[in-house]
Amino acid sequence: MLYGMQFEHPHGGSDRIFNLYPFRLVFKLLSDERIENRLYAYEVSYLLVFIENINNQGYEELIDKILKMRQWSNDKIEKAFKEDEHTYVNSAYEWDYYVSELLKNAGILEKTQGEVICKLLQGKSTYRKITRNFVVLNHNLVDLSNKLIQEYPFDEEPLKLDDPERLKIDVIKQIYNFYPKVLLGEIGEKEDDPKYGLLNLAQLIEKYSNNNEGAEAYLFEDILTDGFNMFVNVEARKVGGAGNTDIECLYLTKKKKFAVEAKSTKNKLSGINSGRLAQHGTKIGSEYTIVVTPRYVPSVLYDIKSSPIVIIRASTFSEYLYNHIDNGVREIDYAEFDDIIVSNLGKDISRNISTLTLEKFSVRN
Repeated sequence: MLYGMQFEHPHGGSDRIFNLYPFRLVFKLLSDERIENRLYAYEVSYLLVFIENINNQGYEELIDKILKMRQWSNDKIEKAFKEDEHTYVNSAYEWDYYVSELLKNAGILEKTQGEVICKLLQGKSTYRKITRNFVVLNHNLVDLSNKLIQEYPFDEEPLKLDDPERLKIDVIKQIYNFYPKVLLGEIGEKEDDPKYGLLNLAQLIEKYSNNNEGAEAYLFEDILTDGFNMFVNVEARKVGGAGNTDIECLYLTKKKKFAVEAKSTKNKLSGINSGRLAQHGTKIGSEYTIVVTPRYVPSVLYDIKSSPIVIIRASTFSEYLYNHIDNGVREIDYAEFDDIIVSNLGKDISRNISTLTLEKFSVRN
């Protein structure tokens, strides 16, 4: 999962000037035979931690700097570090004493102790060692690392937290929903395992809701039907067509029907014809209608006020399903959804569902 960690990081406090996947760069270097597939602690703390962005040219320049630095004597290395002792002692401490140890204990890296080059002062009286300790990738992970680097290049552009076309929360969700097929296969989630395909279900709900190519509306209906069939006590069937609801659902436990309207849109949903939706619902005998859409203008809430209709954002619904699937919850009970809907008719229930998801899985995660 380190392949999905980026700078700028949403919660890591990284400066906005950094724009790269730091661990992809580390693993790329550990796969480079020119530097013997290893990284020395002093190289990381003097060179790597200050890299703000990277491309192929920058990578080759970094390799050149590493090879040249390996020719330095201990005295030359000490002199270089003491030119800005406060800065370098912090970077040395964080890598050699903390990050590399964490990755070693996790079985990702193998660490070899080397000689002490010098000591730097940290604070008023604490000294930290600058060493020739080095790390290599655990030999059992070399093939996986190479596959991931090929599929997710070290110089790929990170997601932008300030993307003008997306809400920040949606970008953050994408960062944390990084589940590459290569990794899933490596940990035993085979393609014929139901969970393997279901992990993509939630992401497809959000993707098709945006109707990016103008031709994904029907795909959105299909994937939403699959989504509501994830509930163990809901039977969902796509209907569609003029004058009909998109999806007809039966809540088996309480023997009542509800309708689902899939409103995919590249821009914001500008309006809801509550009268028309009521007619659609009457045809199937539904008690209420759920409108699923990626985004909408505020006036839409007036359209559904005092009507048996609720709105839920596609990203919120996908997040709810994703957390159940990822945590191995196969029997998803619709009762929680139904309770929230019945108590909030004529409203947007996205916040209620997000709170429910957080309460159910924050402790578990």
